[in-house]
Amino acid sequence: MSDFPDGAGKVLTGLARASIAKALRLTFEVPTSTNDAWLDAPGAAFVTLTQNAQLRGCIGSLVAHRALRDDVTSNARAAAFDDPRFMPLAADELVHTRIEVSVLSAPAPMPFASRQGALAQLRPGIDGVILGAGGRRATFLPQVWDELPEPEVFIAHLFRKAGLPPNYWGDDVTISRYTVTAFLEDDPT
Repeated sequence: MSDFPDGAGKVLTGLARASIAKALRLTFEVPTSTNDAWLDAPGAAFVTLTQNAQLRGCIGSLVAHRALRDDVTSNARAAAFDDPRFMPLAADELVHTRIEVSVLSAPAPMPFASRQGALAQLRPGIDGVILGAGGRRATFLPQVWDELPEPEVFIAHLFRKAGLPPNYWGDDVTISRYTVTAFLEDDPT
């Protein structure tokens, strides 16, 4: 999905915030959309939570398998309460939490003959990357390029995230890429 109506960002981040608030037994009104058929179309999204510009949770879907509305609300709750890197979000934290919703394009497999060939195809700042190898899989959203702008460093960290040595390479390596349309809430502080 790449065409979004005006105000889509407020609707998507509002859905995410409302989903978390409901789970915390808090109230939050979702901004209404004049035409919400786009929310019922299949979509894959990641929901990223930050506090003071530090990651607080991030969970998402790589492939569209349900309505975008349902994907955002489910992944928002998962980012808040089920990200294994963090304790579940407490009710008093929500007001200090910034929400970003990234809607993904369909992943496209990248053909390559070598690590250098794969690295040469990557578009820093544009590509989200899904790496598969050794029966493991990991992804970085395109926003991670802000922290890891060099393709070699980006891929090394992605291998590490997958639980593999950063210099791992073999015939089992697969790489797909995708783009995102990201919607970020205003800073809550």
